[in-house]
Amino acid sequence: MVFHTLFALFMLAPLVMVVLVAFTDKGYISMPFDGASLRWFKALLHNDDFITAFYRSLGLAAGAASLAVVLALPAGMAIAWHRFKGREALLGLLLSPLMLPHIVLGIAMLRFLTQLGASSTMAGLVAAHTVVVMPYVLRLVVAAATGFERSVAHAAESLGASAWTVFRRIELPLILPGVAGGWLIAFINSFD
Repeated sequence: MVFHTLFALFMLAPLVMVVLVAFTDKGYISMPFDGASLRWFKALLHNDDFITAFYRSLGLAAGAASLAVVLALPAGMAIAWHRFKGREALLGLLLSPLMLPHIVLGIAMLRFLTQLGASSTMAGLVAAHTVVVMPYVLRLVVAAATGFERSVAHAAESLGASAWTVFRRIELPLILPGVAGGWLIAFINSFD
């Protein structure tokens, strides 16, 4: 128990120092503590480069997460609800970005997008981030769709509901927690 406490303190010490420096008016810790200041937070909010990069990162993460949901939703539903030849191979292919080191995937995407002339565009960045985050969305969509009782959808179809109505009113609301969780995890990973 003592070892774990000392280890936790050792790991948290740098974070505590950063927080202490953030609330001083100097760029270093001085003893005795001269008082708290929000100088560094004000400086950060007046830095136009930081604000521009922050909003661009938000847009990139939201775009990549949304595109990942659009691509993973039909794939996850097909993988969870249907048995077809190549199903496991498709699942393995779609989950393969999780198995590759991110630096290898990043270099490959950079080379590919450079050949297309899209390496420095927002669309290229969204596409690259989508490849990285889509497996997270797919895993949650497949998990949510696997737990879905298909007899409810079949009952709605037998009562005359169209395929779109069944999807919109029955299937999507029941798997929405998995889809929303996938979007959130994709957003956080892309923003990171």
